[in-house]
Amino acid sequence: LRVKVTGGALSSASLDAVLNGANAMAIGDGSSGNWEVLQFVEAQLVAPDTYDLSLRLRGQLGTDGIVPAVWPSGSDVVLLDRSPVQLDLPPSTRGLARYYRVGVAGRGFADPTVVTRVEAFDGIGLRPYPIAHLAVRRALNGDLDLTWIRRTRIDGDSWQSPEVPLGEDRESYQIRVRSGPVILAEAFVMSPDWFYPASLQATNGATLPFRIEVAQVSDRFGPGPFRGIDILA
Repeated sequence: LRVKVTGGALSSASLDAVLNGANAMAIGDGSSGNWEVLQFVEAQLVAPDTYDLSLRLRGQLGTDGIVPAVWPSGSDVVLLDRSPVQLDLPPSTRGLARYYRVGVAGRGFADPTVVTRVEAFDGIGLRPYPIAHLAVRRALNGDLDLTWIRRTRIDGDSWQSPEVPLGEDRESYQIRVRSGPVILAEAFVMSPDWFYPASLQATNGATLPFRIEVAQVSDRFGPGPFRGIDILA
């Protein structure tokens, strides 16, 4: 990944340091919500202010649910070195457009370099992480048993407990059955498993092949990114 930076320099870090959070960077399209967090081990200077980043960890902090296969040339990158500061906004302002004037504070709002932006933030920090290890077992009569593993936004790094903290007011998942772009059925469950009998498949018009998608749901945010599995035979 080749990036050009201004206002600073990039440096390599050891693999252990990266696994402990070093060299984190956001890459996105400049909108308020479409960003991936990645990390890198090697930063090689190849031209003035230009680096090649290699040995990367993609989709960090739950952003694996929204990342494209490739970010196009010209995408924005921001080094997450504690310099960016979180806007202090109450949860009640989520989704509400606000006017922001961005510039050098000492020059005042009337300075010609000040930029005006209108932004509405969805509170991506509240978004549930995508579920993991979605699997299906199909019985001879066509019944389906789905299972998955939930993830957490809060205190999920420790290996000392048998289960990570829930991080939500309650455990809830939204399930969608799709045939192409058409949603054939939806369901909500309170545990990381779902039984989909052949009789209900027939009622829903779910003829092979079709796709089942699962997302964890937050009472404050709504569903997180969906993970899916194709039912082919």
